[in-house]
Amino acid sequence: MERTLAIIKPDGVARGFIGEIIRRLEKEDLSILAVKMIWMTKEQAKGFYRVHAGKPFYESVTDFMSSGPCVAMVLEGKDAINVYRKLMGATNHKEAAKGTIRHDYATNIEKNVVHGSDSPQSAAFEIAYFFNELEIFKS
Repeated sequence: MERTLAIIKPDGVARGFIGEIIRRLEKEDLSILAVKMIWMTKEQAKGFYRVHAGKPFYESVTDFMSSGPCVAMVLEGKDAINVYRKLMGATNHKEAAKGTIRHDYATNIEKNVVHGSDSPQSAAFEIAYFFNELEIFKS
């Protein structure tokens, strides 16, 4: 079993997609081991996205991610990272496959409703960024 971090971004929360996204996660046999609503400060968003520091989109993405509440979750399942990334769809919603979260709900490349870890290494960092071991259900 593998773990990954999932975030419903401020646009997804504001537009009322929390329940629908969780329904889609569970339909794909992804177990939710931890969940909480957070509102990152700009500094917290910068820390989370530090791997992108210096890139052209760094300031705008950290502004966006600190603009409202998010829902952070630890997911677990067989090949969870790839399963969730397929469910999310391409970062650019215009390139996302039909039926994916981003195809169905994103409005632009940055306001694309969800975030997910892209590797076991990023999942380990991202999960630990938002959750301590006492907050994660042991399956």
